[in-house]
Amino acid sequence: MPKILIIEDDIAIAELERDYLEAHGFQVDLDQNGQKGLEKALEGDYDLLLVDVMLPELDGFHICRQVRAKKDMPFLFVSARSEDVDKIRGLGLGADDYISKPFSPGELVARVQSHLARYQRLTKKDNQSTDKRVLSFHDLSVNIESRRVFVGTKEVNLPNKEFEILAYLMQNRGIVISKEQLFDKIWGIDSLGDTATVMVHINRLREKIEPHPENPFYIQTVWGAGYRFHV
Repeated sequence: MPKILIIEDDIAIAELERDYLEAHGFQVDLDQNGQKGLEKALEGDYDLLLVDVMLPELDGFHICRQVRAKKDMPFLFVSARSEDVDKIRGLGLGADDYISKPFSPGELVARVQSHLARYQRLTKKDNQSTDKRVLSFHDLSVNIESRRVFVGTKEVNLPNKEFEILAYLMQNRGIVISKEQLFDKIWGIDSLGDTATVMVHINRLREKIEPHPENPFYIQTVWGAGYRFHV
């Protein structure tokens, strides 16, 4: 039974989320305080986090940053702050999704199920893969089996989705991949998401692997078409 932590200071919304998720077979814990919620997230064995942005003591952005530094699990924001700048900031910190309030409980459950299924597929592939290839180009090296990435001799830690984007682009080197194709391939929930998410993750990826992120060498933008790994 997947275990979910909800960090939400509006108890009515938190209980609504919990009731719908429990009705679909999830185990759910609640916390209304940002600092205490972060401690639970780091200490507990959770499969997914649902976090509000505005919280007492510590906001959701700080929680996302600290969780991403130590754990890799689906992280979803659920917030009344629906401005694009908040969504971009949340996704830029490594969140997997940003759901604006008010939301449909059915949509919330669908997104949670989609992200968990995607993560479980990636984990299963990681554990069972027989593909031991190492993808390499110039100073960049990606081990498909161990999911380790090196730039020169320095190891770079990438969350699942950033790793999948990089591996997919390298496996299709020289081919232009649209944002829609990437979203469908990596997220698998194109009917529920926004392709702007792809741009945010590409930018984060470039900051970690590119010698000069403002002038990308590895991941090139093909204006009006998508992205292509260096030919």
